[in-house]
Amino acid sequence: MTSHDSNEKNDLLAALNLPSTVHAQALKLLGAIAQARSAADCNRAADRAEGFGLGLETVKALNPASIEGLYLAFEHTATARFVVLEQ
Repeated sequence: MTSHDSNEKNDLLAALNLPSTVHAQALKLLGAIAQARSAADCNRAADRAEGFGLGLETVKALNPASIEGLYLAFEHTATARFVVLEQ
């Protein structure tokens, strides 16, 4: 992972103003998606990230806008990784 990749992930999460523990876990999940070696690995990582978001949503740990932002960050990262993997 390059510093550009790390900055991009931070940019996706910066506007969400997440608690530090949620932010740290979201970065790990984004990293797993971004480093997936196959489409199957990417799907697993994206599913795990979506489950994390669903858990936060279920317990109402974040406001709806932050939850939606997390889902979008995970989706954006997975889509970008699938594009790379297809090449």
